[in-house]
Amino acid sequence: MKATYFKYILHFKKASGTSRGILTDKETWFIILEKEGKKGIGECGILRGLSIDDRPDYEEKLQWICKNIHLGEQKLWEELVEFPSLQFGIEMAFLSLKSENTFILFPSDFTENTESISINGLVWMGDETFMKTQIEDKIAQGFRCIKLKIGAIDFDKELAILRFIRSNFDEKMIEIRVDANGAFNSNDALFKIKQLSGFKLHSIEQPIKKNLTDTMSVLCKNTTIPIALDEELIGVFSKEEKENLLQKISPQYIVLKPSFIGGFRGTLQWISLAEKLNIGWWITSALESNVGLNAIAQFTFMQNNLMPQGLGTGSLYSNNFECPLLVSAGQLWYDTDKKWEFDFNKIKTR
Repeated sequence: MKATYFKYILHFKKASGTSRGILTDKETWFIILEKEGKKGIGECGILRGLSIDDRPDYEEKLQWICKNIHLGEQKLWEELVEFPSLQFGIEMAFLSLKSENTFILFPSDFTENTESISINGLVWMGDETFMKTQIEDKIAQGFRCIKLKIGAIDFDKELAILRFIRSNFDEKMIEIRVDANGAFNSNDALFKIKQLSGFKLHSIEQPIKKNLTDTMSVLCKNTTIPIALDEELIGVFSKEEKENLLQKISPQYIVLKPSFIGGFRGTLQWISLAEKLNIGWWITSALESNVGLNAIAQFTFMQNNLMPQGLGTGSLYSNNFECPLLVSAGQLWYDTDKKWEFDFNKIKTR
């Protein structure tokens, strides 16, 4: 077996705002496996400043994988515990290599285009007019669940945007999730959550920064809106650490990004622990290209979670890869009439 890798820069169609800054590009890496004339592909994507494996030796570790691919998927996965995005890429690449179809990793009714996945519509941070326009577009597109990034503009303006939504659409028509990405100050987080609760929100993701576990535990006990942990899960490696974290904080939900938490195996471990503790969960992408998004979507469908998932990010980039994933009326479909446009020989030059 031969393994190679290459870097690919994804370009956002529009600069996308979060509480951590404006995103214009995103780096990702692809691992290509070759054996007996068959190829498999896996995506390893990190978000600078957020991924636990955003490290100077990241590319060095990719080189190590290629030199040691003979160790096999299980051994490599175990050796890469501090590099969850590489674990994800390795899992994906081996599944792709073994599959009859390079891009069908988990055959199901989803990949047969007979069933779909409910997803939320993502609304990026920006000025009031920009955010309102996005919301109106998502509702016009048929989304029944929208997720708003908050915490970057004036909080009163964010409240006004939520007031605008609720004055036109009640909670039965539109489910609203908000994601603060840790932007709230721990001293006034509970006060802000109480202000937000009047808009009958589904949940708020990561209201304060990660690692403030004592404060987060208090918030989860006293919150008037269900709290979902997101960044809090990053860098928690062992099963014991994961269980201790969930028991201490007792969140209402956790948000699972396979690239951040050890790929499919890591995600399944979090799901098992959450369900044991009666904690809800959903899965979301970490802004991968359509290659990674496709793998996450197929895996997500197999978990039989009917909540809206965070898988509507395929249209963000100007140089993404054409693929069968199709968003329609708030549902993600796998359109079997559409083909992948991914040329292994040409892709490195794009």
